[in-house]
Amino acid sequence: MSAARDRAAITLRALQGRPLADERVRRTVEACARAIAERNGVELLALGVDPGGGAITVEIGAHRLAALGFAAELRRLTNAWHLAKFGPPALWGELPGADGDDGPWSDGADDEWRR
Repeated sequence: MSAARDRAAITLRALQGRPLADERVRRTVEACARAIAERNGVELLALGVDPGGGAITVEIGAHRLAALGFAAELRRLTNAWHLAKFGPPALWGELPGADGDDGPWSDGADDEWRR
């Protein structure tokens, strides 16, 4: 009897538009996903782009926690590339608080550490 193999899939979705409809952007994001897998010794089982160009799904041969880390690294690297190449907005959108404003959870009194 063989041990069950870990598999996990995770999807990154653009918050605005269909950035992966642009072939250059799509190929770069796909290449980045392959590079992350190779660098980290993770088996890339499947890589799929939403036909509308608004999302990419990556399936890896690892635990779902590893898939979350994989997606975070893919998001970080491709957002940085996209911002450097094309400027705002970020490829995958901005996370809440990315501009230093935590909304109703912060009165700004202890935000000195951000500067």
